[in-house]
Amino acid sequence: MPDARPSSDAPPRRWTIIAAGLLLLALSLVVLYTGRTAFFSPVALVVVAAIGLAAVLLQFRVRRDVASPGRAPLWLNALGIVLALASVFADVLRLSPAAGDVAALGAVGCFAISGAVLLRTLRAHRTASK
Repeated sequence: MPDARPSSDAPPRRWTIIAAGLLLLALSLVVLYTGRTAFFSPVALVVVAAIGLAAVLLQFRVRRDVASPGRAPLWLNALGIVLALASVFADVLRLSPAAGDVAALGAVGCFAISGAVLLRTLRAHRTASK
């Protein structure tokens, strides 16, 4: 029967599992405490996109085998945060509903591009190490 214990040269996966569990907890809290109609709101899309970007950033923080972590452009992340805040506070800023939707879509787009840049760096590092 093969030995089920991991070899001693394998990297520890404890922090990866803990981080994944925390992100699942965050997403489950969003789903559990949000009403059905709220999922049609652009703000819900912004929250889920921000949690996804946090997952990618946390993966960079937890993985120790990435020698030089890539960086998404700072201006892109800042623009995403500004657009997300504009979407959340659209009523206070007296934006039209269409402008709030566009701001939410822009924030999701910024977070998606930022996450794609970071994932491309991870993938390039994985293929280079093989």
